[in-house]
Amino acid sequence: MELTPLTAISPIDGRYRSKVEALAPYFSEYALIRYRVRVEVEYFIALCEQGTPPLPVLTTAQKEALRALYENFSQHDALRIKEIERTTNHDVKAVEYFLKERFPSLGLASYCEFIHFGLTSQDINNTAMPLMLKEAIEQVMMPCLQELLALMQSMATHWREVPMLARTHGQPASPTGMGKEWMVFVERLQAQVAHLQRVPYAAKFGGATGNFNAHYVAYPQVDWHAFADDFVANYLGLQRSHFTTQIEHYDQLAALLDAFRRINVILIDFARDVWSYIAFDYFKQKINPNEVGSSAMPHKVNPIDFENAEGNLMWANAAFNFLSNKLPVSRLQRDLTDSTVLRNLGVPMAHTLLAWTSLMRGMNKLELNEEAIRSDLEDNWAVVAEAIQTILRREGYPKPYEALKALTRTGERITAERLHAFIDALDVPEQVKKELRNITPFNYVGSALRF
Repeated sequence: MELTPLTAISPIDGRYRSKVEALAPYFSEYALIRYRVRVEVEYFIALCEQGTPPLPVLTTAQKEALRALYENFSQHDALRIKEIERTTNHDVKAVEYFLKERFPSLGLASYCEFIHFGLTSQDINNTAMPLMLKEAIEQVMMPCLQELLALMQSMATHWREVPMLARTHGQPASPTGMGKEWMVFVERLQAQVAHLQRVPYAAKFGGATGNFNAHYVAYPQVDWHAFADDFVANYLGLQRSHFTTQIEHYDQLAALLDAFRRINVILIDFARDVWSYIAFDYFKQKINPNEVGSSAMPHKVNPIDFENAEGNLMWANAAFNFLSNKLPVSRLQRDLTDSTVLRNLGVPMAHTLLAWTSLMRGMNKLELNEEAIRSDLEDNWAVVAEAIQTILRREGYPKPYEALKALTRTGERITAERLHAFIDALDVPEQVKKELRNITPFNYVGSALRF
């Protein structure tokens, strides 16, 4: 069966392909091959620029021609490498042979053996993959997250002056503000984004078992550790891990994935809260007349964007958790369990991107129903009991908490009239009674409307 969006096994490459296609240049098989070519080319240039004999001093034109091998890398080039791999049965060696085919046309035929010089496959994989990840995050993931954050903050500001009944344990509680409750998520996300941005993109580059054995035996006078630090930092923009086995130990990668997981946990919390506010009728959803909410119930407008986001965030987090737990564990100097696992790095990123865009789509459909919010506050005058007993404490009134408890836990509905009758019967100065009568569910909001 031909592979199409309809026949793909994974919904990421099927149903949702159009929504996550921006990640294909970073996490596809084509992308991995292209990034491997990039690392091999940059390594050869770095060897030339450090004056490794007998390598030549490259001209600007030669360096441009070399870099064009990955800058203009095509699907045809990738297919040629896959064709070579069918013979070599080794994906990184196939990249080396592909470059050896191209070097003669660049006037570099006599230097072909310096392609992949002294390296093992993981020197390429463990630089290509963090570079792919870094650029995917910088070019796709972070702009989407910043857009989501900006939308959330904009809506919080727009609803800053809207008082709202709070709920703790699902029960009516001291009033809050709609905008302030959205700012709770904005602040949480900002803190985790800051954590994410502090995690370095770590790379391994040190030969077969991390010691530059082949490099030092060929050129013992060269400080290969200094060379590698410079190459990884200045040619690739990554941070080199100094003491490694054959592979990167993946601790920083695990930290990065955990940072994404924490961001997604916050957004799961957010999606569930907005879902609840829609259920309370605090929000209406803009209606598309062509959409169907239920196959059986024509009236329904489901909060599908928040539900889809929640599901995709949870799926992504399961994968992030697995990757961050598995990747740092490898037998002795290496086993191959990381190789197949790392190929799935784009899967939780794609589910995350899908969820973030779903949240924004859902947020843009929301319309505040202030009438329902005000009605909920009006129906819950009991929530100002906290305010009254606190002022009575200030005034030295005996057992104020118990007095309010007796009033509010009879099972009868507390109205403004009942509350004012209670206040009128208190043995406190009239000035204090006036202060108590002025407290309502609409103004007992503390600092909730002040941000």
